[in-house]
Amino acid sequence: MKLKEPIIKVINEAFSNRKRIDWIDQAKGFGIILVVYGHNFPVIENYIYSFHMPLFFIIAGIFHPKKSNFDVVKRRVRQILVPYFLWSFILFLFWFVIGRKFGESASLELSSLKNFLGIFYAQGDKEYMNWGIPMWFLPCLFLTFLLFWLIRKIVKNTAIRLILIITCVILGFLIPKLTDVSFFWSLDVAFVSLLFYAFGYYSKKYWVYTEIKREYLFTFLLLILHIICSIYFLQKVDMYRSIYGNEFFFIFNSIIGVLFWCQLIKKFKNLKALAFLGKNTIPVLAMQVRSLTFIKLILFIFIGSSLFDFSELEKIILVVFQLLLMYPIILLINKHLPILNGKN
Repeated sequence: MKLKEPIIKVINEAFSNRKRIDWIDQAKGFGIILVVYGHNFPVIENYIYSFHMPLFFIIAGIFHPKKSNFDVVKRRVRQILVPYFLWSFILFLFWFVIGRKFGESASLELSSLKNFLGIFYAQGDKEYMNWGIPMWFLPCLFLTFLLFWLIRKIVKNTAIRLILIITCVILGFLIPKLTDVSFFWSLDVAFVSLLFYAFGYYSKKYWVYTEIKREYLFTFLLLILHIICSIYFLQKVDMYRSIYGNEFFFIFNSIIGVLFWCQLIKKFKNLKALAFLGKNTIPVLAMQVRSLTFIKLILFIFIGSSLFDFSELEKIILVVFQLLLMYPIILLINKHLPILNGKN
């Protein structure tokens, strides 16, 4: 009997951890839907932007490996940077051959050379990334990981680590106030996102891998705080462009929003569509704009106009069709080109 108990305990923990991973996939799926919807300029754009990018940084921090060897860095290169560059070249080629000749891109007279260099710089807005601005997130995520990895590898004292992280965050908030320069791989943004990444890493044992006592009360309190923040402290946020508004409110609103939605999603174990999207965030991130372009092309063929003024309901419907268009392509990618999804 004594021999069986540890085995049973291990099995129970394995199943328990699997469920937790499932809800985190669902949270990522929810987040990527917000990314797609947010890029359609909805009326709740400020609300979405208040927490949807911090959500991904926090989740990434949750899964930061305990080891600080170079194999970990190599793994992240394969998972993040390799698909980034592959997708960026694909998107640039599409833009160079087709995209730059139509719509807003045609009127902007953008430099093909600058946009090619934008693949490697991963910043510079439409002047350098007209082929796929949403892709900025992947190099920034890698830099955030690398900063945290370096801090943990070099500094062994937790208190000094936290001081370094806070210093980086303050620097990240100060840089946009001192210069208009767009930094390589959004380095200044990585300094700020380091806070969310570290929060995910250090807080996970309290709310991810541990059952919270009076969890419903905790979720209810988060809901109240989230509503108050969304009503009274909502502001314009755009991490890509280093727009944070009041920095304290930005941090507080982001963390409260992420915690609330994660706690809510934890209650639903079988949201398979969300879990699927959560496991395929990179292809969705890469293809979302092109899927919208395809939908607009179809509408242009049938309507005869390229000027669209979508209602809020139509914007939601657009998101559904964008995701449906991407679904079969994602299946093909996972079967034949998993490297585009950061997998071997």
